[in-house]
Amino acid sequence: MALSINSPYNSFLENCTVKIIPQHVWENVLAENFALSSYNLQPVGSGPYTLSNLQETNNSFIKSLTLTVNHKYYGKLPYISEIYFDFFENKDNLISAANQKIIDGFSISDLDGNEALAEKQVRQGWTTNEKFDVYSFSLPRYFAVFFNTQNSKILSDSNINQALNYSVNKQELSQKISDSSKEKISVVDSPILPNYFLYQEPTINYDFNINTANKLLDKSGYKDNGQGQRVKINNKKPAFQFKSYLKIGSSGNEVIELQGCLSRLDNNFRILLQEESNGKYDKGTEAAVTAFQKKYLPDTESTGEVGAETRKKLNELCFATQNNSLPLQFTLTTINQPQLVKTANLLKDYWQKVGVSAQIKIVELSELKDIIKNRDYDALLYGQALGSLPDLYPFWHSTQINDPGLNLSSYQNKKADQLLKDARETLDERTKAQKYESLQDIILADAPALFLYNPDYLYWVSGGIKGIDTTKIVDPAKRFENIQNWYVQTKRVWK
Repeated sequence: MALSINSPYNSFLENCTVKIIPQHVWENVLAENFALSSYNLQPVGSGPYTLSNLQETNNSFIKSLTLTVNHKYYGKLPYISEIYFDFFENKDNLISAANQKIIDGFSISDLDGNEALAEKQVRQGWTTNEKFDVYSFSLPRYFAVFFNTQNSKILSDSNINQALNYSVNKQELSQKISDSSKEKISVVDSPILPNYFLYQEPTINYDFNINTANKLLDKSGYKDNGQGQRVKINNKKPAFQFKSYLKIGSSGNEVIELQGCLSRLDNNFRILLQEESNGKYDKGTEAAVTAFQKKYLPDTESTGEVGAETRKKLNELCFATQNNSLPLQFTLTTINQPQLVKTANLLKDYWQKVGVSAQIKIVELSELKDIIKNRDYDALLYGQALGSLPDLYPFWHSTQINDPGLNLSSYQNKKADQLLKDARETLDERTKAQKYESLQDIILADAPALFLYNPDYLYWVSGGIKGIDTTKIVDPAKRFENIQNWYVQTKRVWK
């Protein structure tokens, strides 16, 4: 089968869904059936280990699998001859197995689980051979708050978005998250992860600065109402105002409005109007206007005619300008995971200190697909993974603001679009780096998002297992890349 693309794309091969696979195994399986094929449980490969056993429960849940050394492996053979993988249906069962020393290595995405295990090691005083060592792997991912610049009028204002950036102490926030999860948390200031990919740092930084945040919020028109909440006064002009000089003989819509206004103001005026409500200025209307002038304009001559002073007072009483206060508030949506819920609450506290009210909406992971598809949020606290060869086009190009694009901020900038296009088409790595370095400053200046932190991937391993190399990895499975160098710590004894 031949495949062509319309323009150069330097990450095409890396982003293919399926890498090289055995033709004789898969050639008769339809692409849409790949995920359900039984061949997924019969892997063919050339790595240091081969699958020798796999056990499933009655409901097809994989219970365990065994890997044995592949003696035909082209490289150095592993030190550990067999590796057993056990799979748990919930976190509690996994932690229980770890506490009972049934397993020698595991990972937990739940920060409460990491904290509980760390405390147990200290509390029970496990020895070096008994305890778990925690290995920290750097991944090309970050968590950020994506401001929906299309759905939320408030978050389409770059002054407000910049203020939301300045008002968050990211160093403090990251430390609090790290203290809870026992993870290594790195502050993120850019969408291109310069430290991971060895790019230049951005020239624009949102260092924690409450004064700058307050000035930007003032500039946006939202002022402190004296109770710690910022509001914008919206002076809505009435749809109708008296503008003409009215007297006996006048007629039309303004006379109708005049008669209605006088009737609403005072019952005596209504009585004086008698039957006049048809838009004709006769004796009854003149008498009612005269009574109005005597009551509300005692220092002026009561002429029974509607001149400038009378119009001004009528407009003030009957069609006053409406002062509506619009609070500076929006909803922050995130997933029901402990680390993200904690982060959301910390953000809420930071923003409240500058008068911004954030309502937190916690959703289950199963709900998230439709929420993202429909862009049904004001702001979204979420994570993005960039892969081994970063391609930021799906995340920030204006053509990706709708599903299945991943432009979660609905961000649009023509200069950014061109840089994204150029960066994915060049085959020169230095040119790609320069495009992305320029891109990050454009995105940061527009502030469609608040970039927060990058948590390392934690892998708990028994203290007796050595040789694990904590280098940068692209995804959690890559923690096994140097598994042939792992070994079990032993000692020689005389028999």
